[in-house]
Amino acid sequence: MPSETGVLKKSLRAGLAIVAAASLGACASNREPRTFEGREPAGFNPLGVFDGGSRPQGDRPAISVNGYLWRAALDTLSFMPLASADPYGGVIITDWYVNPEKPDERFKATVYILDSRLRADGLNVALFRQVRDPSGAWSDAQVNAQTEIDLENAILTRARQVRLSDVPG
Repeated sequence: MPSETGVLKKSLRAGLAIVAAASLGACASNREPRTFEGREPAGFNPLGVFDGGSRPQGDRPAISVNGYLWRAALDTLSFMPLASADPYGGVIITDWYVNPEKPDERFKATVYILDSRLRADGLNVALFRQVRDPSGAWSDAQVNAQTEIDLENAILTRARQVRLSDVPG
């Protein structure tokens, strides 16, 4: 007669095998592979992943964000220290920036590039602001919504400039 421990171990193994098989099955996809045919070329590509903006080269993954917006966002935020930049996910995160003229206030920005086309709705900017209290501690403060809009507009303007500079002629 098998012991309770042996039966429990066999049941546990069988359960883990079922869970593992179900997990692997969830990874499968019936969707068509995503291609970039028929889309606007991505333009400036900081990693050189595209050949002419339409096909990924080799085994490297394709960047799915607009290269002009990517470059413009990096150019526009170049005065702030860069904390993270993910060209594949389209996210740029800066570190805190303190304006030397206002040492009791600091800003941080996160830029999301949401599309591979050069469009105004393919960009989202989130700004964070902190002020220093008399004890020296930083506390969150409200950011003027117009400041975020102005930053988005500056990035879009720079993206148009970069795009126009790439036009032959």
